Amino acid sequence: MNKIPANIKCLTFLNAAIITAHGTFEFQKLNLKEAREIVADFQNSNRKISSAIGHAATAELMTQLLKFPVPQNRIDFIQTKEDAALVFKLKKRAPEGVVLTGEELEEIGYELGLLTRTD
Repeated sequence: MNKIPANIKCLTFLNAAIITAHGTFEFQKLNLKEAREIVADFQNSNRKISSAIGHAATAELMTQLLKFPVPQNRIDFIQTKEDAALVFKLKKRAPEGVVLTGEELEEIGYELGLLTRTD
């Protein structure tokens, strides 16, 4: 994984690969090591890291995986060219209206990815 360009000012954690604005986006699958390196890169370069993770179990699991505090934070997020999103993506859709536990998230399976806006 290449380092994130310096023009990216903020890394935001998302719990879905969702397009929040009009534009052209790129989504790259990450392994856990790459995701941790991206978080470390943002920490080491004093760039902002925020969370738009709306569910407590997902925030807790991401905290464990990334070894970095990922707070539950139910916010609206509009991605600009200066934002990168580290995405926690379930491998299949959860049943309607169900709030999953950490154990259930693990059972379903997940992928990590990096979503960037290119225009």
